[in-house]
Amino acid sequence: MMFDEPFLRQLERLALLSRRAMAGQMQGERRSPRRGQSVEFADYRPYAPGDDFRRIDWNAYARLERFFIKLFVEEEDVTVHLLIDTSRSMDWGDPNKLWYAARAAGAIGYVALAGLDRVAVKVLGEGNGPFPAQRGKRQAMTLFSYLERLQTGGPTALGPRLRAYAAAARLPGPLVLFSDLFDPGWTEGLGALAARGFEVTVLHTLAPDEVAPSLEGDLRLVDVESGGEVEITADYDMLARYRHGLADWQAEVRRYCALREMRYLSVVTDVPFEELLFAVLRRGGVLS
Repeated sequence: MMFDEPFLRQLERLALLSRRAMAGQMQGERRSPRRGQSVEFADYRPYAPGDDFRRIDWNAYARLERFFIKLFVEEEDVTVHLLIDTSRSMDWGDPNKLWYAARAAGAIGYVALAGLDRVAVKVLGEGNGPFPAQRGKRQAMTLFSYLERLQTGGPTALGPRLRAYAAAARLPGPLVLFSDLFDPGWTEGLGALAARGFEVTVLHTLAPDEVAPSLEGDLRLVDVESGGEVEITADYDMLARYRHGLADWQAEVRRYCALREMRYLSVVTDVPFEELLFAVLRRGGVLS
């Protein structure tokens, strides 16, 4: 089982944050831009024939001798979208990047289900079907079972896959992308999600050996996705250039996301999972 009962009870104390109201499908616990019938007042509008007399503000009529209807904030569920990169490069590291991403998706998905939001999962890779939008804590075990069966395969192709998802989604909402971003198409894909109206969080998932490689001597490195090879001499200067290049790349992704009001969080898989959920994601404004 992905999580035990005590850990799930801890997750139920968390909530998924959204920086803006989004329209959903059913009544839930999240504010919507629609106006409906709840306990929180939103605005007035003039009475129109056919309106419910019970919603007339009689105090306003006494002052203005005109009928006005009270509008209230509607509380609805939204669809939380979890996109997981399952390309071959994600099957790497100790702890493994894909397993770490799957557990993070499971935890965030459970928080959303416990908050009466819908959760949909899409795999950005080959050999794994989608997890269609589901609602309610009763769907948690089905979600965990789905995530536990994920397998890597095929090249990344982030650009076209994210663009296709953005075009097909019926209800854009909060979206978390779990990926190592080892594909130059990430700019194209994230741009398509932003243009479609998703509230995007990028969880940039890297393995410890990718952040601080323990290499030495003359080596031949093989790209696990393309099969391409490169020969290197791993000395102090080369490793220093690698670290600077990694920092520059992450800064580029962070700037790109900031300009499009996306959250960007970089996480290394040796970060304890509880720290990711209860510290990193809370500081990043994903959970509260």
